[in-house]
Amino acid sequence: MSPEFQELLQKSPEIAHPHFLKMYEIIKSVCPEANEVISYGMPTFRLRTNLCYFTTHKNHLGFYPTGSGIEAFKEQIPPDKFSKGTIQFPFNQPLPEELITQIVKFRAEACR
Repeated sequence: MSPEFQELLQKSPEIAHPHFLKMYEIIKSVCPEANEVISYGMPTFRLRTNLCYFTTHKNHLGFYPTGSGIEAFKEQIPPDKFSKGTIQFPFNQPLPEELITQIVKFRAEACR
């Protein structure tokens, strides 16, 4: 994990750490060649372009796989947990690893 990502992890609320680390692990396992950068103040994975972003909030982790990533999987996302550009994963629920994996694979293909 890059020092910049580590710094953002340390600045996030303790409750957010498991989700932050799991999201990082999922994205890196799907797309190990993606570069780690900070964009808009958020951990961002980039291939030729931005693959996806994520960040912690008070009660949830925000996942930003761009509009195309959300549109392609909107039927699998609970309707109250997403908008045009973000998906919210509450800290009191486990991350939907399979869904995140599918979205990241979709985005990786779009970025290659």
